[in-house]
Amino acid sequence: MTPTPSTTSSLETVELAPSYAIPVVLVLAAIPVLFLQSGLALVIALFGVFLLFQTLTIRLQFTPTDLDVYRSGKLIRRFPYQDWLNWEIFWSPIPILFYFREVKSIHFLPIIFDVNTLRNCLEKRCNAVKNDQNKSQPQG
Repeated sequence: MTPTPSTTSSLETVELAPSYAIPVVLVLAAIPVLFLQSGLALVIALFGVFLLFQTLTIRLQFTPTDLDVYRSGKLIRRFPYQDWLNWEIFWSPIPILFYFREVKSIHFLPIIFDVNTLRNCLEKRCNAVKNDQNKSQPQG
């Protein structure tokens, strides 16, 4: 009798599509701010351009065992799910920030990827981590 593969090992690798929503909104928001305060408008526009560059060059891949981060096709960081303690996508009406915590570090990423695929991958690969964290928090 052959052993059945575990759910984790049967998952395929998924690369998240880029989402340009936040960078574009920031660049466009800088235009009306320009009439009120030019310095602030410049900071907002530059941050939007920075995020646009990140959106063009950074890719996240959910493998069966890790979250891999690529820049221009080159693997720059690997985050094994076994080291994750918690994850969250902040601000439900308009998701803007993805947070995850590992044993030794905390990570925040702007939502410059397709949020629906991100949430789906997290729920399939790391939902037990989130559920364990929620169970250990006191209900109030």
